[in-house]
Amino acid sequence: MSDNQLRLVWIYPDLLSTYGDQGNALVVERRARQRGLDVARLDVRSDQPIPTSGDIYLIGGGEDRPQRLAAERLRRDGHLHRAVENGAIVFSVCAGYQILGHEFINDLGQREPGLGLLDVVSVRGEGERCVGDVLADIDPQLGLPQLTGFENHQGVTHLGATARPFARTLIGKGNGTGDGTEGAYNGTVFGTYMHGPVLARNPQIADLLLKLALDVNALPPIDDRWYEALRTERIAAAQQPA
Repeated sequence: MSDNQLRLVWIYPDLLSTYGDQGNALVVERRARQRGLDVARLDVRSDQPIPTSGDIYLIGGGEDRPQRLAAERLRRDGHLHRAVENGAIVFSVCAGYQILGHEFINDLGQREPGLGLLDVVSVRGEGERCVGDVLADIDPQLGLPQLTGFENHQGVTHLGATARPFARTLIGKGNGTGDGTEGAYNGTVFGTYMHGPVLARNPQIADLLLKLALDVNALPPIDDRWYEALRTERIAAAQQPA
C-alpha cells in the first residue's frame, strides 16, 4: 500500500462471480472505508490486463468453461505472478482457488495448467457433488474464528508440501479428499471452496486481508452486529440435523 490508498482488484467479474462472490469485494471495500481508508477498487474484465500494483486481489467461482477461459487469460497475462512477487494478497474462491494451483480438470475433461501460486492440484471427484453448508476450524496460526460457508463443487483438491490447509472441516466436505482439509494458503495467497459470500459470513477474514495489506497487527473496531447475526444464523443452520 502506498500513497495512503488501498488498491483492491476484483479479477474477471465477467467470468468468475458465481453465488454472489462479488460480495467479497464489497465487504473488503466497505470494511476498509469504515476505518477511514481511501480505497481504489478496480474491477478487471477478462479482456483487460491485470494491474501489478494492487494490494488485495479477489477471484471468485465460475462454471467449467469460464474457468478454463480465465485460466488461459491469466496465464497469458502473467501479471498476477508479478503482483504476488511485489507482496500482494490474493484471496480466491472455488474455481478461482483451483486456478491458483498447478492444474485442474477443465470442461473438456483435460488437465488444464493453473498459475502455480498455490501448491495444490485439483481433479474431478468420482462420488457425490459437495453441496451444502460448511463449518470448519481455521488454521490456528491465522487467529480467526470458525469458518462458515456454502460449498457447491465436484472438484477434489490435493495439497502439496508447501500448502497449508486453510481450515479443518467439522461439517461439510471442503477439499473433498476425505482428510478434513478445506482450502489452502501459503504466505499471502489464499484459496477456499466457500461461497456465501464467504467474507460476509466471515468478516474477520476480510480484516486479515486488510491487516496483511497494511502490515499491521490490529485494526480499529467497527460495528459487526449485522455480520455476527448472519454468522450465528448460518452456523445454527449448518448444525441442524440433515
